[in-house]
Amino acid sequence: MLQIALAQMRVVPGRPDRNAETMLRCIAEARAQNADLVIFPEMAIPGYLLGDTWEQTTFLEECEACGEEISAASMGLTVMFGNVAVDRAKKNNDGRVRKYNAFFTAQDGKLVAPDATPYPFVVKTLMPNYREFDDTRHFFSLQKLARELDVAAEDLISPVRFTVRGRTYSVGCLLCEDGWSDDYGLSPMEILCKKERPDFFVNISSSPYTLGKHAKRRRVFSLLAAESGSPLLYVNNVGIQNNGKTVYTFDGANAAYDARGVLRLSGEPYEETTQVFDLETLSDRKPAVIADEPESAHIFRALSYGVRLFLESIGMKRVVIGVSGGVDSAVAAALYARVLPPEDLLLVNMPSVYNSETTKGLARRLAENLGCRYVTIPIQSSVEHTIRQIEDAAIENLFDGAVDRLAVSSFAAENIQARDRSARVLAALAAAFGGGFTCNANKAETAVGYSTLYGDQSGFLSALADLWKYQVYDLARYLNETVYRREVIPQATIDIVPSAELSDAQDVDRGQGDPLRYPYHDYLFRSFIERWQKATPQDILEWYAAGTLEENIGCAPGLVAKYFPTPKDFIDDLERWWNQFSGLAVAKRIQAPPILAISRRAFGFDHREAQNGPYYTKKYKSLKATLLGAQQ
Repeated sequence: MLQIALAQMRVVPGRPDRNAETMLRCIAEARAQNADLVIFPEMAIPGYLLGDTWEQTTFLEECEACGEEISAASMGLTVMFGNVAVDRAKKNNDGRVRKYNAFFTAQDGKLVAPDATPYPFVVKTLMPNYREFDDTRHFFSLQKLARELDVAAEDLISPVRFTVRGRTYSVGCLLCEDGWSDDYGLSPMEILCKKERPDFFVNISSSPYTLGKHAKRRRVFSLLAAESGSPLLYVNNVGIQNNGKTVYTFDGANAAYDARGVLRLSGEPYEETTQVFDLETLSDRKPAVIADEPESAHIFRALSYGVRLFLESIGMKRVVIGVSGGVDSAVAAALYARVLPPEDLLLVNMPSVYNSETTKGLARRLAENLGCRYVTIPIQSSVEHTIRQIEDAAIENLFDGAVDRLAVSSFAAENIQARDRSARVLAALAAAFGGGFTCNANKAETAVGYSTLYGDQSGFLSALADLWKYQVYDLARYLNETVYRREVIPQATIDIVPSAELSDAQDVDRGQGDPLRYPYHDYLFRSFIERWQKATPQDILEWYAAGTLEENIGCAPGLVAKYFPTPKDFIDDLERWWNQFSGLAVAKRIQAPPILAISRRAFGFDHREAQNGPYYTKKYKSLKATLLGAQQ
């Protein structure tokens, strides 16, 4: 019998001291439950998404010291854990000290080396270098090590062996990506099986949460376990980590699959747990039951967890939210109200002459339903004051002495309102309240810059900026129906037309709203960002010409003809938003607050972009001319 403890721990990035303390506590808990083996996640000691903290020599020394502390705590049992490993006799490609993403096994105070590597730890073979990952910048892979030693990578991939109560176990040790090898030239798991089938596999991971990843992971690992004929144990961490512009939640979801690929044990998402089970009787356990939940349930769980830990990590205890009566700010308020006590949440409505009594009433009703603090601060007089200052200002030409004046356009006046709300009222109010203020933008608005720089795109965190508008609506309904079980977000807020209410042309009472047709544009913009092969205007126009656009981007059938009667209407709309998406919106995103990620591709470090401006291929221009010519 081998009693195994899967430690689903919270990893605090950049805090090896705190992480080591957590690991020691988990080891004590596992020992109290008579565990023989305790398994921790990948990079359990340093954290994973650390940026160039990896270049700090003293930080690396601290991680090594904490790793030695964990190894020393393995007396009487076996401990597997992830940490950075350093070889000071060698260098990385950048000339800095050699670092490995490593899988350590310690028993009775000593490290247990794999069969065939030159180090007393397993070196990660496959380096993810996509999305939020940047591993090759900091770490040396086993593949590179093999080339350096002039051997095949297969020669260095070997099991770890340890003995418990007279029985020796052969374990296939995998670091995260080493078990997701479909897109790589070799499979560490297949190599291990060809040499000799291990008694079981252990995959330690530091895997950020994204929508849909659970189901894919279960399919992949279930198949791998069944094909290998050996149990597979998966250990992931909980917590949040970030790379500056994008904040990721880690949901844990530890798992144990038996030799037939049946999921027998599953960790609760976002909870710190140490689960102990007997490997020999794993297949006798009932299959784990995974709740069938709507997408909004997963989104709410990720966002509420991420917001709570982000506030904790930056030491912020009070929050101000500008509420307009619209759905985005209402969802943000309802979300934060599940994280903070009502006395630490302040909602503020900042009406101008363009805000209707309808939306002003909805904003107040939201605050009443949440039972939090509320204030109304009108902005009309200050906006008019700003406009007068600009239009009355004498602008001197110091070369010829001429005097000129500027006229504030209606568009400029809209931006003045947005900036007055954020840069003046919200910033000052948050400072007086002793907290920060939120950015309530959704992903469609962020995609095309339908927001005002230093205005409604300001704030300390964009909790909703990885949600498309339809997901915001779905989350609003889920908050009412499932989380609060009452109408916290007024139904009228969900029903009214989305509108910035910055001019007479955006009157919600007359059904006048944003220029974005969200049922279509959500999906168009998503094709620019979240498709693995990102779509461009050429792709969109080819699909439009072939009549397959709606199928390819995933929106409802019939929308294209409904919104765009002619090819010219369609092309004008496409180019308007592509110009925005790849033009000024890039500059806005670079200066935007950090985004809490939940999708397959979030803005920030996950969606890396340069300010190159919009571009249209020759094929696009040719097809455009053909379509417009046929129309004429």
